[in-house]
Amino acid sequence: MNSIGLVEVQNVSKGIRVTDEMLKSAGIELLQSGSVCPGKYVTIVGGDLSAIQASVDRAEREADGALIDSFVIGNLGDNVYEAIAGVVDVKEKKALGIIETFTASSIIEAADAAVKAAMISLIEVRVARGMGGKCFATMTGEVADVNAAVEAGARIAARSGVLINTEVIANPHPELWDSVM
Repeated sequence: MNSIGLVEVQNVSKGIRVTDEMLKSAGIELLQSGSVCPGKYVTIVGGDLSAIQASVDRAEREADGALIDSFVIGNLGDNVYEAIAGVVDVKEKKALGIIETFTASSIIEAADAAVKAAMISLIEVRVARGMGGKCFATMTGEVADVNAAVEAGARIAARSGVLINTEVIANPHPELWDSVM
């Protein structure tokens, strides 16, 4: 999946309605849709860039005052969608980087910026499920690359005021890897 759009709204009922409106736009595919903590609703669609933009525009109008955030990314970074879906197979465990944010859209945009900034492998992009609305992305690679990737992702989240924290662990303990992966 190379192009995606996301809409995040404040409540489940409005989120379901917004998703229905998005799906009534031609040329998009529903990738994920559902409730996340704390009672928000996130919908991610893929497809042709112009169709995604039209779908997100339609959703923003329908969401009215319930819209938290939205985005369209036309050239999604390598393995970002796989990290959201939880299907990344990490071959080498090196330094560990973590970016933590308050919104689903910000963590995906941060992860996208991270993979475009340096030679890292995303491990996971967790979108507010079971975490009180918080989100995080984990990544691995050489220490300098992980530092550059985390800094790039953090800049994206910080500009909208939703960055919680970042960490880079140069040499994680082997037992930590078991809990992270």
